[in-house]
Amino acid sequence: MLLIGSHVKYNSATQLLGSVKEALSYGATTFMFYTGAPQNTARSPINKSIVENAQKMMEENNIDINKVVVHAPYIINLANTEKYDFAVSFLKQEVKRCEEIGIKYMVLHPGSHVGLGEEVGINNIVNGLNDVLENSKVTILLETMAGKGSELGCNLDQIKTIIDKVTNKDKIGICLDTCHLNDAGYDVNNFDNILDEVDKKVGLKFVGCIHINDSKNPISSHKDRHENIGYGTIGFDTLIDIIYNKRLEDIPKILETPYIGEHAPYKEEIEMIKNKKFEDFKANIN
Repeated sequence: MLLIGSHVKYNSATQLLGSVKEALSYGATTFMFYTGAPQNTARSPINKSIVENAQKMMEENNIDINKVVVHAPYIINLANTEKYDFAVSFLKQEVKRCEEIGIKYMVLHPGSHVGLGEEVGINNIVNGLNDVLENSKVTILLETMAGKGSELGCNLDQIKTIIDKVTNKDKIGICLDTCHLNDAGYDVNNFDNILDEVDKKVGLKFVGCIHINDSKNPISSHKDRHENIGYGTIGFDTLIDIIYNKRLEDIPKILETPYIGEHAPYKEEIEMIKNKKFEDFKANIN
């Protein structure tokens, strides 16, 4: 079964059940969500009854909770020493929330060193991850980044260095983002070459999620601006080849493409992906 979904909302009232319903409305077979606003620390207690109802709905609709992903908040930055203790503490809290919900994978932006330098920033990330993952039941997937500013994780060598130094190898992995890879300088038209490099440097077994995004910018731009599927510089056919790559068959693919005004594009994009045919759906959205 094709594992395709998108980012969906999660709010204090409907929690995971609302997320599942939204994903199903798009025709998704998996999804990704934040357990609260990504820009702040406001969090509502996990309602176990809602979790149970959501898990039942997922089972009834063939969505495997083991293939559902949480994204860590943007405000967590393990690479810099400013607010470092907060970052570690808040990440631990997010891991515990995932454990309560039953989610096994969390995507994390590695962080920005903000002038400390690559080596210091990477060591900070490693130390933070080793602390967080010591007793974790959740696997943290380091997202490949575009290289904007002082972002780390913008190349596979940096990802390798971090993973090599993480003690609990069973709880660390990678999320490959197509827009970020393109903007960082990787030729996603030859995605098997990227997978070969991942396999050589880290191991394909560490890939736990793929973010499927077109890009508004050319290769090596280091801009990190997502575009809707088929409307960017990567192109529809290239993204279809990545989605249907046999080496990634069991990996959840998640759309993080931009809204069109107030309209979520995911139903149309997922339909195009399933049909392997591009449709100019934006023309029909007012």
